[in-house]
Amino acid sequence: MGAILNATQAFPYCVSRAALQWGSLCARLLVLAALAGSAACAAAQGSAAAAAPDPNLELTSVAGLHGVVTSTDGAVYEGARVLLETSGSGARPAATAETDSNGAFSFANLAPGAFTLTVSARGFLTQSISGVLHTGEEFDAHTIALPVASATNEVRVSADSQVEIAQEQLNLEEKQRVLGVFPNYYVSYDRHPEPLNTRQKYQLAWRTAIDPVTWVMTGAIAAGEQASNTFAGYGQGAQGYSKRFGANYADGLSDTMIGGAVLPSLFKQDPRYFYRGTGSIPSRAMYAIANSVICKGDNGRWQPNYSAVLGGIAAGGISELYYPASNRSGVQVVFSNALIGTAEGAMQNLAQEFIVRRLTPRLPHYPSTITQ
Repeated sequence: MGAILNATQAFPYCVSRAALQWGSLCARLLVLAALAGSAACAAAQGSAAAAAPDPNLELTSVAGLHGVVTSTDGAVYEGARVLLETSGSGARPAATAETDSNGAFSFANLAPGAFTLTVSARGFLTQSISGVLHTGEEFDAHTIALPVASATNEVRVSADSQVEIAQEQLNLEEKQRVLGVFPNYYVSYDRHPEPLNTRQKYQLAWRTAIDPVTWVMTGAIAAGEQASNTFAGYGQGAQGYSKRFGANYADGLSDTMIGGAVLPSLFKQDPRYFYRGTGSIPSRAMYAIANSVICKGDNGRWQPNYSAVLGGIAAGGISELYYPASNRSGVQVVFSNALIGTAEGAMQNLAQEFIVRRLTPRLPHYPSTITQ
């Protein structure tokens, strides 16, 4: 009986101890499960972090490429097509770009590796360059010059179509402005210019005479003369200014029309300056100076520039009719002024040959012509 009682009293203790042991086991299992879950989450986060790119690392791993496209004479070319092809593990599909008004192009966010750059434009030979882009590099392709494709840029014309070709060239010349403002119509940058007929010579002279910039410059000169009381016989006030303006405009108009249209039509000479742009500096300088006393005839041959020399004399003689009597200089001074005008023409030609072209933006691209 005592043994039974002792066993009965011990049973709750055994049950309680077993429960404690079972609870302890369950708690350990829960802790282990929590630890396993935490480890799994940490591993998943680590994998996600490894998969997500570092934006700072990505910025430093890309590359760029840029350059400029010109013609062989150095004029920038707008609208040329630039094709970029890359190769390697991170290569992307081929990309294209067009050159802007400065002839420039660029590509960004490129993967490092080998590349081929192909530049093409209508009327020019296609050019290609190859290289390797390195990590973080901004590759400079420098200047890519496109030679003229003579086979596709050559136009054969007959005598009947020379007038149309000359008109197209003249229309392009009438867009030439120094610094984008001052008219620069009497210079041809075409390598094979067609001669102008009589109507076209008058068109060129008249277009120069009525250009708004011509009026503004004439007004500025008249204002300077008014301020310094040059040609005092004209007086002051609005009447004096209008007389000075009229005299200055008449000077330019008579010189342009007579020396640039009337006499060139009579003597069959071309009044334009033909830009050379090649050769040594001394040879180009001599060419520019010589063009003040020689010119190209409508037959394409060089000859004495009767039009410019006689035109200067004629314009000076006409000015004697409207300048104040006290400022009229006589025949001797008229001829002296004509010689001075010839010297000024030589200086203008030197400026055309070495300076003005660089200051004339967006020069036109002329097609070559061969006359049959």
